Amino acid sequence: MRRLFAICAIAAITISTSVAATAAEYKKMTIRAATANPQGSLHVTAIDKFKEIVEKESNGAITVQTFYGGSLGDEQANVKQLRNQEVHLAVLACGNLTPFAPSAGVYYLPYMFPNPQDANKLFANEAFNAKVADQIAKQSGTRPLAWLKGGYRVITNSKHPITKIEELKGLKIRVPAVELQLEAFRSWGVEPHPLAWSETFNALQQGVADGQENPHAINRDQKFWEVQKYITNVHYLLWVGPMLVSERWYGKLDDATKTLVNKAAQEAAAYEWQWSDEQEELALKACLEHGMSINDLEDEAKWMEAARSIWPKFYDKVGGKDLVDEALAIIAQ
Repeated sequence: MRRLFAICAIAAITISTSVAATAAEYKKMTIRAATANPQGSLHVTAIDKFKEIVEKESNGAITVQTFYGGSLGDEQANVKQLRNQEVHLAVLACGNLTPFAPSAGVYYLPYMFPNPQDANKLFANEAFNAKVADQIAKQSGTRPLAWLKGGYRVITNSKHPITKIEELKGLKIRVPAVELQLEAFRSWGVEPHPLAWSETFNALQQGVADGQENPHAINRDQKFWEVQKYITNVHYLLWVGPMLVSERWYGKLDDATKTLVNKAAQEAAAYEWQWSDEQEELALKACLEHGMSINDLEDEAKWMEAARSIWPKFYDKVGGKDLVDEALAIIAQ
């Protein structure tokens, strides 16, 4: 019995020493992580999973302090905070990174991902994404460690169903002040209304705007069924966004911590992808249950041809035609 007790005691000491050694590999530190988006959003879901992985695998040596709901400012403010190392990690829409890093626009060209599997292929290509990440880091002082995925930015409006490109004309559609998105709508023969997000619901309610474009989950969360009736199932822009870190902060991490941060970001993104797919289905169901209706496009090939016709205007900004062609070749494999 004494021998058994001694063996157990030695095993316990060994395990304790091993855990201590593992924890000692990581310097004590706090990672400040921010998003302008609220609890329940894909942004928060990804950061929460990142926090869970980092804190668990570092045995508490590394903690993640979170700032949600815009408590530190909007998404572009978060990018500036990353550059100044006021925060270390942020999650935001790709469009809000492009003003600082035009190369990120390669993922945001309209109809780059007409099928969700196209995005899966491109984001699985480590060499391509590492190349773009290096360009983004040089341009913005921030580095994407992983890319998140939401639903397509479907169009909603309060006037009538849209099944053909001609039926879009005459409608006042709110679009973010992102050049790629604005030009896409212009290619379809309409002048978009680049209103601030904070003004969008009131604009729809008061008739200043007839419609807007966002994934089903955002339409649900904003209860747009109160001011919108018709959904158009268009596939021009898949919501994608980076899990972004401060390049200066990231460059100073020791190898063990950098490896853990990379691993946590990748695993958080994989988790978010599955979560987002499930949420989009639930969100569409909720929108329909609240009286909205959805229509497919009869002529989406026309929409894609028109939107892709603007790509040459942006080749120089997004890293060159060769980079865009490389992305298309990866998707085509």
